[in-house]
Amino acid sequence: NAFERCPARRRAPHGLRSVPAFRMSSELLSPHRGVGHIWGDRRPIVIGMVHLPPLPGAPRWSGSLDEMRERALADARALEEGGVDGIIVENFGDAPFYPGAVPAETIAAMAVITADVVRAVGVPVGVNVLRNDAAAALAVAAAAGARFIRVNVHTGAMLTDQGWITGRAHETVRLRARIAPTVAIAADVLVKHATPPPGLEAARAAEDAWHRGLADVLIVSGAATGKPTDVERIRAVKAAVPEATVWAGSGVDADNIAAVLGVADGAIIGSAFQRGGRAGEPVEPARVRAVLAAAGRG
Repeated sequence: NAFERCPARRRAPHGLRSVPAFRMSSELLSPHRGVGHIWGDRRPIVIGMVHLPPLPGAPRWSGSLDEMRERALADARALEEGGVDGIIVENFGDAPFYPGAVPAETIAAMAVITADVVRAVGVPVGVNVLRNDAAAALAVAAAAGARFIRVNVHTGAMLTDQGWITGRAHETVRLRARIAPTVAIAADVLVKHATPPPGLEAARAAEDAWHRGLADVLIVSGAATGKPTDVERIRAVKAAVPEATVWAGSGVDADNIAAVLGVADGAIIGSAFQRGGRAGEPVEPARVRAVLAAAGRG
């Protein structure tokens, strides 16, 4: 039974029968959280990025879905060969990004490519639909067999290059329950390429994303793609929400990965794994191995 009868009984008005008091079971009050069902107890986790070229409908779309698929699969295989623990597929080339819902052609292309990546590799695969379409990411994950999604603004609001973006955790978590209940939500805390409202600190934003947004992972990033993540901000987030899994979300490379993973529970790495250290270039297995070697992983 979802409810447990409490021994205490409420006092009823004169002449009325008292009504048993009830309390919610701990199972309903504390739903499954985190990513243990994906990676078990493994720490730290290193996630590599598959930065997709422009998708159909984007201003720089090349016209060939086959070429895009081949590129995505080559990057995914290079990441796995290099030793990552997981992969995120992201519509990186679709700038300028929609602030909210993306069009149907974007979702369709991402579902097809993500499904191919899931079949091609043996590590868990995630989805990020820029700039902030969590519903599309969940739909892609459900259709393609992906295990987690990244949401740039899950709770609160941030001023971005797309204007103000407001979190829709209330919709995202309910949609997940309906279509993809085991898919984890990794939520950014004061996401990159954005400015928070005046007075909002990382610790408070983290508390809201974890306790009120029910995120499974918190992500702390630098100011922009490729910019280093402040280790002290990671410490502040972990101090605010000690039970949360916290990942670094940008600027992790061979020079700082040991320090970052000395504090964080994982890292999402894109640029440092790609040719010349430039976001959007092809992944090179040798770069992946070099970065992971700097973290003491052979």
